[in-house]
Amino acid sequence: MSKKYDRLAAGERVRARRRLLGLTQEEMAERIGRVPKYYADIERGNCGMSVETLLALSRTLDLSMDYIILGEGDNGGESHKDEVTVILDLIDHCPGRKRDYAMRLLKLFLAAFDE
Repeated sequence: MSKKYDRLAAGERVRARRRLLGLTQEEMAERIGRVPKYYADIERGNCGMSVETLLALSRTLDLSMDYIILGEGDNGGESHKDEVTVILDLIDHCPGRKRDYAMRLLKLFLAAFDE
């Protein structure tokens, strides 16, 4: 028996990945070319999504469409970005001064646990 599409669960999977990437709902909506209200409704499970929106979410979140819709398949594990890559991507997208500051903070944070 195949699983059924659960909009609430799909929205939770999308939200969890967005948060892991450190994006706001507004930033995510902009990245996939949708209005923030529509994106927020997807996360809350209040509405379904078009194939185009699903494709945009899959690409942007680096998750398989099967995982987003059914909770099966590749959930961004070993074959996709791991947490280290996510951190590097976040730092890479910062402007110069902010990136320098983020690197110093990360080094200080990690050094605090070396003792």
